[in-house]
Amino acid sequence: MADEHVDALTRLNGLYIQAAMRADAELFDTILADDFLCSQWDGTLVDRAEFLRRTRASSPMPSLDFDDVRIRVLGDVAIVHARTTYALADGRRGTGRYTDVWARRNGDWLAVSAHVTRLG
Repeated sequence: MADEHVDALTRLNGLYIQAAMRADAELFDTILADDFLCSQWDGTLVDRAEFLRRTRASSPMPSLDFDDVRIRVLGDVAIVHARTTYALADGRRGTGRYTDVWARRNGDWLAVSAHVTRLG
């Protein structure tokens, strides 16, 4: 059963990164819990509605790669840690880390929390 959850969370983590890279609020809408909160790279804490609004207002990223993915399933909660390498629409490049918290609700995994750090 644990492998099944890790497989599902691996797929969802990929969708989350895809949505971030493409600035795809519609995709985020399918994987974020109603009570989702995100600690942004600039220190702000935003709720789901603001996160989706900011996503719609942003530009797609030319690249966003991730590695060093660590998924821990703790019953109906899972924590995903990973490292990113990215390029922004304005040409800036950098690296970062993120931590996402997922909760299993009515049998589905939904992102309930995210924390993003940009290292440069």
